[in-house]
Amino acid sequence: MKALVFDGEKAAIRDDVEVRAPGPNEVKVRLVAAGFCHSDVSLMEGLYAWPSPVVLGHEGAGVVAEVGDAVTNVAPGDHVVLHTLAYCGMCKFCVTGKPHYCRKSMLNMSQPFSVGGEPAYNFAAASFFSEYSVVQAKQCVKVATTVDLESACLIGCGVLTGAGAVWNRGNLQRGQTCVVIGVGGVGLNSIQAASIAGASRIIAVDTVPAKEKWARQFGATDFLLTGPGVDIVSAVRELVPFSEEEVNGPFQAGGVDFVFDVVGAPATVAQAVEMLDWGGTVVIVGVPGPTAEVHALIPRLMHVERGIVGCRAGSTKPHHDIALIVDLYQRGIFKLDELVTAKYALDDWETAMHDQHEGKLARGVLQISAA
Repeated sequence: MKALVFDGEKAAIRDDVEVRAPGPNEVKVRLVAAGFCHSDVSLMEGLYAWPSPVVLGHEGAGVVAEVGDAVTNVAPGDHVVLHTLAYCGMCKFCVTGKPHYCRKSMLNMSQPFSVGGEPAYNFAAASFFSEYSVVQAKQCVKVATTVDLESACLIGCGVLTGAGAVWNRGNLQRGQTCVVIGVGGVGLNSIQAASIAGASRIIAVDTVPAKEKWARQFGATDFLLTGPGVDIVSAVRELVPFSEEEVNGPFQAGGVDFVFDVVGAPATVAQAVEMLDWGGTVVIVGVPGPTAEVHALIPRLMHVERGIVGCRAGSTKPHHDIALIVDLYQRGIFKLDELVTAKYALDDWETAMHDQHEGKLARGVLQISAA
């Protein structure tokens, strides 16, 4: 079968890839579509270590081809949205509704593939840039056959990450205010989740002027262009001042309740802290390099209880959150189709990567097979 394989130095489409049969609690899925997420590019660029050869892709949807003997939640022919959180289901975190804390779900890797007859690794318990993959049954969420898998494939990573940061980790409430730094596939979902939650002000920040139309389409009330020489903190505070007379009040009062930093760079985190009102929270969503450090004025945090928190995979409860998003999508409340800027054949993955790098995509989708 065909798949996109990274050998430790370069990525290429290979047609000598095989995947083993599913184990008792596993499912073999025929992939229909996969979202092109920057995390795959980060792996290829060496941002984090992963053994090779590895079959890439971690955001997908497809049709169940085969199930293990102990699988009861899906059956062959079912349409499924897939996610990467291969949690154990039995530890204290899983049973208390926090599967994203499950130790088994981090750096989950195995070798269900072979490439040229040699063992090959999966990526993020997924590997969806492939005609077939084998995942745990827990990673499959059944959806109606009427749901467009070329849109639904985005839910398992980018959508869950962006929306979950707002709904789960931030728990943004009606009437609160927020900034979203980074208007890509993840940031757009933070924007629309904040809009659905009833945020009164949603300020989108990006370096690409053309992204303003996407930000406003998904619910942003304001758009600010940032870049070298731009005092983006002052720009935010002028939009949400302390009072009509003063932009900044005592102990930097004024600003927003939340900043969802989808970039996650040290500079943007530091800016985000300065955008917060008393009691506000920075939620770090973007993934920086492994040695990145946060630099912030501690008095900004301690005196008036501002905070900085991390967020992994939208702090998601996948079977609840995916079902909710699909329901909202089917009722016209949650945008998925609008996230798909362009579709590409699997062989055209390099074009998708180029378009993403140029800021042309909210999300690109690789079409792998027919539903």
